[in-house]
Amino acid sequence: MTDFKRKTIWITGASSGIGKALVKALAGKGAFLVLSARRKSVLETVKNEYGLNETNSLLLPFDLENTTNIDEYTSQVIKRFGRIDILINNGGASQRAMAIDTPIALDRKLMELNYFGPIAVTKSVLPYMKKQGQGHIVVISSISGKFGFYLRSAYSAAKHALHGFFESLRMEVYKEHIQVLLVCPGKIATDISRNALTASGNTFGQMDKAQADGMSADRCAQEIISAILMNKEEIYVGHRREGLGLWIKRFFPALFSRIIRKQKIE
Repeated sequence: MTDFKRKTIWITGASSGIGKALVKALAGKGAFLVLSARRKSVLETVKNEYGLNETNSLLLPFDLENTTNIDEYTSQVIKRFGRIDILINNGGASQRAMAIDTPIALDRKLMELNYFGPIAVTKSVLPYMKKQGQGHIVVISSISGKFGFYLRSAYSAAKHALHGFFESLRMEVYKEHIQVLLVCPGKIATDISRNALTASGNTFGQMDKAQADGMSADRCAQEIISAILMNKEEIYVGHRREGLGLWIKRFFPALFSRIIRKQKIE
């Protein structure tokens, strides 16, 4: 792929954060954009903010926790644009609760949002990509998909699971010219911490300092777009210090364990 002109791109979690930044970055590139999130009113705001119209966009509101009707939504995209070139699995939710305090129902909810939801959308889209003879699946994982953090046991588990599924899928669809990109953001300046779920199931409602000091969502989106064009398989996006942590984890796991335990609990 050399550009996005006339490509149909479906973005989940398009109402805020990285997803919204991707809409902003792609809106002027001649693509047909399908925007999904829970609230249609917010999607309408995003659509209008970036100058999208009825010709080059489609709003498909749904909740990743309930993908019962996902094949119907996929059919709507095909009926409207005839194909799906890129699926960006971005939607989900984080966590701010100790494992011992997290009810199993919340573990299941976070797995549904961050793992089962994205793979349900992917499985619905795959037959069309196979029929087209090409496609690109982008998965917004997290640095938490590489190692665990305080207060994120269920979130980290779901992100780890994404890697197992999509690395396997990548091998299975390689000969059919379907690309799979796993994106591992570190601290990005979005509302992910504010919207994170606590042990009670309520939202955390606070911006983590590290999150506030993170890379901008716009820059993150640009790095993702570059990785798509370069057919990369996995990228880390964020500040160098977190990237260094990935290197230490890989080559010096015992040292990494000592370092990560000293991190501030937030």
